[in-house]
Amino acid sequence: MIQQMITAGSTSEAGTLSEAWQWPIDLTKYDRPLIFTEQELQDLNDVVHRPRFPLTLPPTLTQILQPVTTVLAMNAKKVLLIEMHRRQRPFWTWTREDWTEILGRTWHIFVARYPKMPMCRQQVLTVGYLLCGYTDFHLLGGFTRESLANVTFGQRRMESIIQRVHEGMCLWGYANQRDLAVSSATREALLLNRSPSLENLTYDFLLLMRERTETLAIKRAVGKLSCALMGLGLLNRTLPHVPLPPEKKAQPIRHLLDGTPTVAQEWLSFCQRWYTTSTLTQKVRYKYYCLLLQVGRWLTQQHPDYVHPQTWTREFAARAVAFVNQLQLGQWIEPENTWRIPSDQMGKPLSPRSKALIFTALRALFFDCQEWEWIPRRFDPGRALATPRSLLSLIGPDPRILEDDVWAKLLWAGLNLTQDDIEARTHPRYKDQEKRYISYPLEMVQAMTLVWLFCGIRSDEWSRLRVGCIRWQQEDLPLPWTQEVLPKNTVCLLHIPIHKTGTAFTKPVDRVVGEAIMAWEKVRPTQPPQIDPKTGEEAHFLFSHRGQCVAKLYINDHLIPMLCKKSGVPTRDARGNITSHRARSTIATQLFNAPEPMSLFELQEWLGHRSPGSTQQYAKISPTRLAKSKAKAEYFERNLRLIDVLIDQDAIKSGAAADGQPWRYYDLGHGLCTYDFFDTCLHRMACAKCSFYVPKGSSLEQVMEGKANLLRMKQELSLTEEEAAAVDDGLVALDALHQKLADVPTPAGPTPRQLGDALQQTAFISVQTVQRKASKE
Repeated sequence: MIQQMITAGSTSEAGTLSEAWQWPIDLTKYDRPLIFTEQELQDLNDVVHRPRFPLTLPPTLTQILQPVTTVLAMNAKKVLLIEMHRRQRPFWTWTREDWTEILGRTWHIFVARYPKMPMCRQQVLTVGYLLCGYTDFHLLGGFTRESLANVTFGQRRMESIIQRVHEGMCLWGYANQRDLAVSSATREALLLNRSPSLENLTYDFLLLMRERTETLAIKRAVGKLSCALMGLGLLNRTLPHVPLPPEKKAQPIRHLLDGTPTVAQEWLSFCQRWYTTSTLTQKVRYKYYCLLLQVGRWLTQQHPDYVHPQTWTREFAARAVAFVNQLQLGQWIEPENTWRIPSDQMGKPLSPRSKALIFTALRALFFDCQEWEWIPRRFDPGRALATPRSLLSLIGPDPRILEDDVWAKLLWAGLNLTQDDIEARTHPRYKDQEKRYISYPLEMVQAMTLVWLFCGIRSDEWSRLRVGCIRWQQEDLPLPWTQEVLPKNTVCLLHIPIHKTGTAFTKPVDRVVGEAIMAWEKVRPTQPPQIDPKTGEEAHFLFSHRGQCVAKLYINDHLIPMLCKKSGVPTRDARGNITSHRARSTIATQLFNAPEPMSLFELQEWLGHRSPGSTQQYAKISPTRLAKSKAKAEYFERNLRLIDVLIDQDAIKSGAAADGQPWRYYDLGHGLCTYDFFDTCLHRMACAKCSFYVPKGSSLEQVMEGKANLLRMKQELSLTEEEAAAVDDGLVALDALHQKLADVPTPAGPTPRQLGDALQQTAFISVQTVQRKASKE
């Protein structure tokens, strides 16, 4: 029995585990014929066709089954006899396809094949491995590797090996509990290598083992095994990251290989050719590709004559622009993707940015195809497929900044993060709530949180920060053109790797960020270098754990919900979900609106933008700062002036004011104005001296000044730009105001020009009268 072999193997290792290991069965002792004799075939036929399996086999068959007598139960022997009778060959000659067919790709297939012998699959596999060298374990689905490894190598030896692997994994920061998948992968690797020595496992062997494995969990377990072996010093590198399964890879692969029946083959093949040739990033290419297929469905249904790009003309390009400009949500998409759009949003107009992106995709397609000489140059895509001006006017900088109180709560939560705040879950193997594991160490989570809260970097830059990215100012630094000295260790500089729009650069950050990163680097387990997906070079990433770099989606999926839960802030506000990029907009806006704010160009350097136009997409002037600047401009005070008003209380009390007698006098400095609606008079700042005007020194003015019951007040006047200039700039502006109002009627009726002519005529008559009197005398 198998259990007996396990016990025997354990007893044989009771002395020491360092003894040389030998294959548990000496195959040279047995006769292994390749064909049956006539007598063996006859006996085999009699046994298989009996209603009940005999307890004693004929001598010929006993001789054949002698090597497996100690390891097989009676049911397993019957399986072998049935299959030998079916194939008319001894089990020594069975191929890997024969063994795979007998064992079945799953346990259920084996049970369906042998319904009366469901529990002997493991024993048949043991015979296939020990006696015939069958190792296609990846074709058998799930089975217990532990029993087969214990039979082959011994139970104690295997326990010692699993313990070594566990110690190697702990060096990488894995939890204290043993990983069952890694233990299973270790046993399978030793079985495939036919040796219980970890030293005999090589990088190429593990890579080949992972490639032939179909189960994703085992693939990842093999990668963890390589990490453990590297931690033990048995490998000099670890396996690369496990590639995503085909169904989780980028969706363009499905379109490129299978196509879609809703798009004409001419347009589809052309888009596929452009997709495989374009030098844009895969993410951008995929987005453009999907939008081009959306246009292709419209062409296939309504304009089949233009399904090939070379048939497009300037006139049809204008028709395509109109189509995109009137596009609605859910139109011309794959029928199986309609569920992605909420029912209440279906049929609504597409957003301006979405429409502009379709125009960009079309321009990219036609620009590239014309440049590569795939199609003739029949029109200019930049002009014919330009985004309409009416659409561009609806697109502008609109950063989705967080409110100050919400951001302050998130900062408090990040600065006060504790072990209990880190998201923890119970291992599915344990029902006890106390036995749980934490995804990442506290120091690592604290560093990741503070970098996101204070540095204002993209999620891609955040996940690709390198070890040693923090530099400190080591000595006192005198500031140029000032008398100030910056003390040492005040400035913390963060090195940002190559990013979306430019090369690597260094930016100053708050001291708390540098302290958190240094605390994590002190306890960070040794990690192997990994390939930077953007540069293709090997790098030691700062936020790497257990041999894997933290995904940039960790911020949205785990970090932000954790901070929102601690601070009591909802994960969604009026502008949408709180995402990683909203922190960048919030920090940029706060720096731009600080009491001593950064300039636009300084903020551009700090954010790592290529042009100030990109920075304007993030920095928004707050209403508070705008109101403060408006108050400093003194626009209201500039356009208001105070003027003295004299109120004749006697005229009011006596009722003379009701009879039309003047009771309110506006002091113009050179005289008084009795017009009741002086504040609306166009000549108030350049008085034309109409009949409402009372000059200084007149008898009426002297009477007014002598009244004891006179009330003096001040009234505000709102000035136009010309009037304000006349007040501020002096005689030149006043003379210009006189010229402008020369033909404007006064409250009394005549214009200043007419009043001036009348005054000149009166003066001329007065002069003539004086001259006549003089001549008579």
